[in-house]
Amino acid sequence: MVPQGNTPQRHIPLRPHSAAVLMLRCIHATLPIQRRSLRESSSESPMAAITPPRPPLPAWPYPRWIAHRGAGKFAPENTLAAFRVASRYGYRSFECDVKVSADDIPFLLHDASLQRTSNGRGLATERTWNDLSQMDAGTWHSRLYAGEGIPSLSAIASFCLQNNHTLNIELKPGPGEESHTGAVIAREVQRLWGPAVKAGRAHWPLLSCFESEALASAQEIAPEVPRAMLFEVISSSWADVVRRLQCVAVVTDHKLMTYALFDQIRQNGWRSLVYTVNDSNEVERLIHMGVDGIITDAVDRFVPN
Repeated sequence: MVPQGNTPQRHIPLRPHSAAVLMLRCIHATLPIQRRSLRESSSESPMAAITPPRPPLPAWPYPRWIAHRGAGKFAPENTLAAFRVASRYGYRSFECDVKVSADDIPFLLHDASLQRTSNGRGLATERTWNDLSQMDAGTWHSRLYAGEGIPSLSAIASFCLQNNHTLNIELKPGPGEESHTGAVIAREVQRLWGPAVKAGRAHWPLLSCFESEALASAQEIAPEVPRAMLFEVISSSWADVVRRLQCVAVVTDHKLMTYALFDQIRQNGWRSLVYTVNDSNEVERLIHMGVDGIITDAVDRFVPN
């Protein structure tokens, strides 16, 4: 209390331990100021001076949740039926595999051969689109989908554009067809999506591939269409490949996506996607990490938001 007038001051003698308490209280009272001073000067800290700023991330119009080959477990994979099923589960982004027919028509199929997912035989890329379009790509899955056809990329584009869906196209070249496949699909993407993208009604598909030659060819034909490099093994030169192809994203097996790799991808200004994630614990880990895209078969268990 402040003395007023002639009121005599009272002096209370301090015992040794009281003096120590008072000193500690005085020190404690200065701590918030010290902490504030550290925050204010943090931008000038040695660590801030040597840590390079992260480059800005590319614009990313794609949803995090991506239906693998459509809803490839609940309907015949890579068919319009699979896309419709995934859409009913709330998915707005899809991954699919695209090849090129003998007469240069892009179509959806994963395997090199036709046997597993159609009633055809032999190498798919050796058949004309007229042959491919007449094959049954549904009965192998179940009788419910008997007669479901192999779709062209044009049919998938129509479905996506009409429903405001986005697409991740994995280029699937045959042996020795890497450059040709990349070029043909890039031209078709320009033709199918170009008018809608120019009008602001759609986003380009994301072109991805394990084969750098196919992406290099797509880059040459359609540099405006975004690209992503796929990896199932991380080599010492992975970042050089991504940089050379001017990719916007890196796609890996989810088991390869460690915090260290994720940080390297972000430090280079790239987006990160993972395949094929069906375990809820792994999904939690990857969301906590901050990955930009999760490709999944489990469209019935993971609700996109």
